[in-house]
Amino acid sequence: MVDRQQDTHTIYIIGGPTASGKSARALELALEKNGVVINCDSMQIYEGLPKLTAQPSEEDLSAAPHELYSHLHPNETCSAGNWREIVEPLIHKVLEQGKTPIIVGGSGLYIKALIEGLSPMPDIPQEIRDATVAMQKKLGNPAFYEALHKRDPEMAERFHPFHTARLMRAWEVLETTGMSLSVWQEKERIAPPENWHFEKELIIPERSVLHERCNSRFLMMLENGALEEVEAFNKRVEEGEVHHNVPLLKALGYPQLVAYIRGKLSKDEAIEQAQARTRQYAKQQITWFRNQY
Repeated sequence: MVDRQQDTHTIYIIGGPTASGKSARALELALEKNGVVINCDSMQIYEGLPKLTAQPSEEDLSAAPHELYSHLHPNETCSAGNWREIVEPLIHKVLEQGKTPIIVGGSGLYIKALIEGLSPMPDIPQEIRDATVAMQKKLGNPAFYEALHKRDPEMAERFHPFHTARLMRAWEVLETTGMSLSVWQEKERIAPPENWHFEKELIIPERSVLHERCNSRFLMMLENGALEEVEAFNKRVEEGEVHHNVPLLKALGYPQLVAYIRGKLSKDEAIEQAQARTRQYAKQQITWFRNQY
């Protein structure tokens, strides 16, 4: 049994944008360090679109232990706080087995939550999430902002009226608990164990190289059956097994491929738009990592 109080344990964290080669580096490190690769990607944690979300191949999964891939049903909620609650006991388990935890992914807020800790946050019931989405859609941004401002001026004034996701989060917390999100944020952070040492590695290829990887990887996904995977997942949504507003519906390439399936885009248009969106997202990730990591 590992003494969690005395021994210092190294947890490796590999971050970077999509298509940067993080997963390959994590596998390399796992083989070198007797490691377990632990997913830190907000899309790869869900089952349903393993090819489109670039989850490890069967060959990679058999080469070293991998955890938290296709771990949740698409309808389940996973925020940075939820992920942290899942991953911390998993890290303890890996350490107790005498192995090395290797966290890999592009979800920077998840990584930040693990390293810096998080203020305790309430779980939001699905019915409140759905009601908030419906209300925001009905009112539109300026009116929704005003509604929040009347009830919680402190949080509203922190955001621009078009910071939709943040405004909705503040509203959900208020609806669920009757307390402002600001009150929850002021609560003492739940920090990781003091004897955990985080060894961070950031992978950011040259811009031209990354763009080419984004483009070529999407084509490779299609060759490996991503379109058929999207068709099957879309059927689950249409049949009601998967909710119509789950995070996976925003997976890179999903909206464009569904538009192609429905005849709204040609295949070439869908590919081109999906590749462009992937490059754009990679740029956003790079900005975040350079400022926060």
